Amino acid sequence: MAARKPAEQVARVETDERLLVEAAQRDPAKFADLYEIHFEKIYAFIGRRVRDRDIAEDLTSEVFHRALVNLRSYEWRGAPFGAWLMRIAANAVVDRSKRDAHEAPAIEDPPEPSAAPDLEALENRARLFRLVRQLPDDQRRVIHQRFVDEMTIREIAQRLGRTEGAVKQLQFRALQSLRARMGGAHG
Repeated sequence: MAARKPAEQVARVETDERLLVEAAQRDPAKFADLYEIHFEKIYAFIGRRVRDRDIAEDLTSEVFHRALVNLRSYEWRGAPFGAWLMRIAANAVVDRSKRDAHEAPAIEDPPEPSAAPDLEALENRARLFRLVRQLPDDQRRVIHQRFVDEMTIREIAQRLGRTEGAVKQLQFRALQSLRARMGGAHG
């Protein structure tokens, strides 16, 4: 169970986010701050529903493009800006699913429009993405090639010019580090 944030901290975050939205509405170049804050959660949300990495990246890009185009019409109503982005993301997944309906399904069942996303799971996934980016270069490459590109240990070893044992050791150390860092936040 996630620990609740103090009301004062939530109010401050909402105020900061509202100011960022208002600044981006005046100057679209300021949208980059909102993008940085919300990218990982939106990508994780879409990634859980889409099994193809390229499609997930395309849809994430589409979500932020739609948000930027419609930012001037966005009205602050007390809900987090991220909730608006989640709604755009859910609609993008549904739209993509409808477009691809005649092909083999690359997307899991689209979310029901009324279904609330599991924010804790999304935050954990976004945190994992950040932690992977913080790994040493060799470990990060091995994790990416092993779990994103779905390469074998042998293929990674050949690509990196290392022994299979060295690749296994890099993977082990990376996973050990990620487990420690992820576990440290949850007790």
